[in-house]
Amino acid sequence: FQQFSDTGSRKEHVKVTSEPKPGFLERLSETSGGMLIGLVTFLLAFYLLFTNEGRALRTAKFLNEGLSLVVPLDSIHSISQQNEGRLVHLAGALSTSKPLFDPSYGLSIQAVKLKRNVEMYQWVEYEDSKEYEENGEIKKETKYSYNTEWKSEVVNSRNFDREIGHKNPSAMAVESFTAVSPNVQVGSLVLSKGLVDKIDDFTQLGLSHLEDPHADVTRGRDYFYHSDNPRHPEVGDLRVSFFYAGLSGDDPHLGTADKVTVIAQQQGDQLVPYHTKSGDVLEILYPGDLSVEEVFQKEHESNTMKTWALRAAGWLSMFVGISLMTRIFYTLVDWFPVVRDLVNVGLKAFALCMASSLSLLTISVGWLFYHPLWALLLALLSIVPIMVARSHVPPKKQQ
Repeated sequence: FQQFSDTGSRKEHVKVTSEPKPGFLERLSETSGGMLIGLVTFLLAFYLLFTNEGRALRTAKFLNEGLSLVVPLDSIHSISQQNEGRLVHLAGALSTSKPLFDPSYGLSIQAVKLKRNVEMYQWVEYEDSKEYEENGEIKKETKYSYNTEWKSEVVNSRNFDREIGHKNPSAMAVESFTAVSPNVQVGSLVLSKGLVDKIDDFTQLGLSHLEDPHADVTRGRDYFYHSDNPRHPEVGDLRVSFFYAGLSGDDPHLGTADKVTVIAQQQGDQLVPYHTKSGDVLEILYPGDLSVEEVFQKEHESNTMKTWALRAAGWLSMFVGISLMTRIFYTLVDWFPVVRDLVNVGLKAFALCMASSLSLLTISVGWLFYHPLWALLLALLSIVPIMVARSHVPPKKQQ
């Protein structure tokens, strides 16, 4: 059943739902389902940890290969046939053949990308729930609150607990979009689509130097408002902002064209992906003017960060999987509060130790064919958590 209780404000209300406390067989059934999910998570952790080590070592290998092969270009304004098919390094200012336009708002800019971001003033629902036991039932008390905010996606008010008084429009009258220049160059060399995709450092475009494009559109700071009163907007009002990435020409308001550093294969007047002997692809772009060594150092740092992030994700998946698979022991004793708490602590400690040991062991296997010595050291290290856990187990009483 549902029990409603208004707080005196239309923008907030509380709903209480209740259901019978689940019996032992029902809780056992739920735990069995959790064990299956835990097993899948546990197995996925092995796959993630093992393949991540191979990926990390392969990436480091082809980056070192690229560093040994890369050739700095003497000039970006002329095409040298000697570098045909070679991995080249160059740095220079971006240039595009023509500016990007948004005719609806009378705006143009010489840049690689122009993004129109449209937001609508809408109702947003927030939930704050808590559960408690009362008279043998599990009750859930949910507090719903509503606020009006600018959102770039349509918020479906049909999913609100109480739509009356908080109804949003079903669509926006103006849509967001991103325009991309069809031809982007550094000097005389044309960037591939993959390199252009890497130019994604967007900066909001100031609109102070522009006029209001239409009578029903008002400019306020760096936004165009479709609103009768931008200071006090109503639900359904729109505001539009613009962002650009890769300034490709000198602009009196924005400054000089952005510089980028590129490492890719030269193919005629094109810069395309370079395929290494290991089958991986080198296609690198960074903002600014960087040396070859600086570029590859950044790539190695990025590879290291990704490797450790995936290791942490793999360990967490293994910990969650073991916790779910051993949850059944907690369910069997949850009628006894003291025993239940002790079992819960023991299961968490067991999951922690096993996840740590198995993660280290899996990583060591991944290193086995690349660095056998490191693999042996990691395998020995994987025994430490189990030894620590065993050292805290009290000895058996003498008979």
